[in-house]
Amino acid sequence: MAKATSHFVCQSCGTSSSKWSGRCDGCGAWNSIVEEAREAPASGAKGQALPRGRSSKLVGLKGESAAPPRITTGMPELDRVAGGGFVPGSAVLIGGDPGIGKSTLLLQALASLARQGQRVVYVSGEEAIAQIRLRAERLGLSDAPVLLAAETNTSDIIATLSDGETPAVVVIDSIQTLWSPVIEAAPGTVSQLKAGSEALVRFAKQKGSCLLLVGHVTKDGQLAGPKVVEHLVDAVLYFEGDRGHQFRILRAVKNRFGATDEIGVFEMSDGGLKEVTNPSRLFMGTSERPAPGTAVFAGVEGTRPLLVEIQALVSPSPLGTPRRTAVGWDSNRLSMILAVLEARAGVSLGQHDVYLNVAGGLKLKEPAADLAVAAAILGSMTDTIIPHGTVVFGEIALSGAIRAVGQAEARLKEAQKLGMNEAVMAGSSEAPRVKDISVRSLETVADLVAWAASRSKGLRRIA
Repeated sequence: MAKATSHFVCQSCGTSSSKWSGRCDGCGAWNSIVEEAREAPASGAKGQALPRGRSSKLVGLKGESAAPPRITTGMPELDRVAGGGFVPGSAVLIGGDPGIGKSTLLLQALASLARQGQRVVYVSGEEAIAQIRLRAERLGLSDAPVLLAAETNTSDIIATLSDGETPAVVVIDSIQTLWSPVIEAAPGTVSQLKAGSEALVRFAKQKGSCLLLVGHVTKDGQLAGPKVVEHLVDAVLYFEGDRGHQFRILRAVKNRFGATDEIGVFEMSDGGLKEVTNPSRLFMGTSERPAPGTAVFAGVEGTRPLLVEIQALVSPSPLGTPRRTAVGWDSNRLSMILAVLEARAGVSLGQHDVYLNVAGGLKLKEPAADLAVAAAILGSMTDTIIPHGTVVFGEIALSGAIRAVGQAEARLKEAQKLGMNEAVMAGSSEAPRVKDISVRSLETVADLVAWAASRSKGLRRIA
């Protein structure tokens, strides 16, 4: 008989060790190591040869494969992020901060599918059925034939789903509440998460149901639990947002059936989440009289071109070490842009605090935002107002050169659609031409300073 042994597992990254310690060697988290029981290998198992397997047929890369069918929810923003709809037999992991709207989004999606005649099941391990019904009544979804269950035992959930007609879509809210009596560990531990997720994903693959798993996130914004759960599923979606803004962004970071880094934009209201059909107008602001220190960036999120307003504030610092604060952008990249402006263009910012903000609560990761950030900083430094109707995009190298970025034509077309008439971008012999938009090409950051100088008399502050 196998003898039960124990080991110590980090609940943040899944690193296993033979003894307890206060700090995990794998991820550096404190007080995250928990003792868990495991089965030792059976006596005599060591050194035994593997049983003979059966050979599989080998095929080449070339061949015809039908596109996977899709289950469209009727919510275009959600379907866009999923790659055109959810695929039957797939597993999707959705993470986000507490109270951001994960359960509301999934309940609205299930209600829409149920009204289309699909059999959908919502299994909650955190809320009672009465609480879900109250939310549905508040959102006006009480008439939708969504099937509810409040259960945390993995075996009971699979037995419930296997009883009767196979559901088209199943929501498990959340995987941190799952537990199995065969594993001697508390719910939410690495062992329970792995076992519960594997069993549910196996059920979805065998029965052809689309499985939507809700996951918690850590204080660093990463999905809680072992990384193996993210490897198990076909897609990983993050639901982002700021409590200070009513807008929510659903972002795909992994998708085996669609594009990654695709985003969907929603607005939280009293009636639930509403889709934002034109997010560019939302993120670029509505002011017809722009202020100094603002620039409109033409970016691309996934396959969607997006216009975003970038705001900068430069002020004399009373401190020995000036502040460098960025909201919605990488602070390390901000420091790099400031260093390039000082070393390559002679812009002295060593005695100034610099604050950067991306409007609307959006988080930008694209290097193409470098030029817009630099333009906003110069605008605030010199009281320069970038003319209304101007978009800026381009990557800045450490040498001070401005490099071209991809999908320039898509960016310009989005700008033209919203009434923009001028674009400032990297110099290129193959610059795209879009009707009603004049393109100004810049080669270096020194050209950017000269362009700003032509629009301001306050450049004496640059020394």
